[in-house]
Amino acid sequence: MTPDPYTQKLLLDWFVDLETPEGFRAELVEGDLVLTPLPDGHHEHCISRIARQLHLRSEIEIQFSGNKGLKLNSAAGWAQDHVVPDGTVVARAPRLFRGAPPWMPCEGVTMVLEVTFTRPEIDRVTKRRCYARGGIPHYLLVDREACSTTLFSEPEHDDYRRLSTAAFGKPLALPEPFAFDLDTADLL
Repeated sequence: MTPDPYTQKLLLDWFVDLETPEGFRAELVEGDLVLTPLPDGHHEHCISRIARQLHLRSEIEIQFSGNKGLKLNSAAGWAQDHVVPDGTVVARAPRLFRGAPPWMPCEGVTMVLEVTFTRPEIDRVTKRRCYARGGIPHYLLVDREACSTTLFSEPEHDDYRRLSTAAFGKPLALPEPFAFDLDTADLL
């Protein structure tokens, strides 16, 4: 059941002012409060390896931000999702992060990165819908349970029309503006 606009506004106001418990991060995803503990070392290793490749191998200069809050269009009946990707990548907008508020709109974001952790279905399904609705061109998912990396592209409504998956250890082709094969061997 979708709450009325007044209740939605109260929920959003409460969320924005929320003091997250120490050791957690908070997101508002399709009307649900999601509290996630701080990640483990392997999770951070995956992010670090991908960020390094993006900086060194992309054909153009990119910006990478870990844990940047994004405001996205929400599912029918909800005002906005407030999602924190493990990585937010910007290409061709060199100053997008400069002066951005803690929860910035997703316009200009080229790709988001998620590495599965305690609740992988949120990354596999729920956030995938959120990022597609937000029109983010590329969503890179490192699925540690499945030992694979998937690139979703061509967002349309609540999903992406294209996906390409590579098992850990196999290269995953990243399209323009990155234009290189992501080495996933170090994600094992």
